[in-house]
Amino acid sequence: MDISPHKQRIATSAVLAILPTLALIFQGWVLFAVLALFSVLTLWEFYSMFRPVQSMTAFKSLGAAFTFLLMGAYTTGDLRYPGVILALAFWASAMVFLLRYNRDVTASYRHAAIFLAGLFYIPMNFHFLLSYDRLELLLVLGAAVISDTAAFYVGTWLGKKKIWPRISPKKSWAGSLGGLTACTAATFAWGFAFGLPEVVWWKWLLLGAALNMAAQFGDFFESALKRSLDIKDSGIILPGHGGLLDRVDSLLLVIPCYGLFSMFQPFFP
Repeated sequence: MDISPHKQRIATSAVLAILPTLALIFQGWVLFAVLALFSVLTLWEFYSMFRPVQSMTAFKSLGAAFTFLLMGAYTTGDLRYPGVILALAFWASAMVFLLRYNRDVTASYRHAAIFLAGLFYIPMNFHFLLSYDRLELLLVLGAAVISDTAAFYVGTWLGKKKIWPRISPKKSWAGSLGGLTACTAATFAWGFAFGLPEVVWWKWLLLGAALNMAAQFGDFFESALKRSLDIKDSGIILPGHGGLLDRVDSLLLVIPCYGLFSMFQPFFP
């Protein structure tokens, strides 16, 4: 029996919700394990987007190792450890480049640079979740999901004028404003219900708008990256969605965006 793309998207989203739900319930090592494993799989997808794929094989193994090392380093609370891990990642990429250049003088540093970019793009952004409490985790996950979902449905129903056709031809101004409105309203409601009472109302509205703009920018970035590489989806693992990176592209910027705001204004008890 054929299943419509719309139903595939819903079914895939429901299955995907199981992992963050378990992580939210148990937190601790469960959150670490789920987050690290998800980061590795997403990172592998990112590396596979670049051609030739064979050139990224060694970096996939290094990426998996350094993802676990980076996230483990951040749990120590001492920023020297992540710094050391990042320095080691650079010199590991340099060693791979040296060995390849020794065999072939036409070898390029391009894939080593992609390896490092992937570490900053995925595990470096995801690691913030390890320091968030349940209310914060639900806020950033909800902001990304609500922004994407509202933009999709409002854009489908009302979208005519495209917002950035060269980057993402299907996204419209109506969808963008729909996502902005829904995310801002949801963030305000979440803050009113569970946030610190001393946080004034307009700060919740500002946070919601910022999280939505971060979600949209993250989405646009991945769309431009795929178009520059002439690929439709980052992967095929998720029916109706494409790849893991296609599903979390907006979340990857929402997470550090909230981290930045919370540095200057705590939002939850």
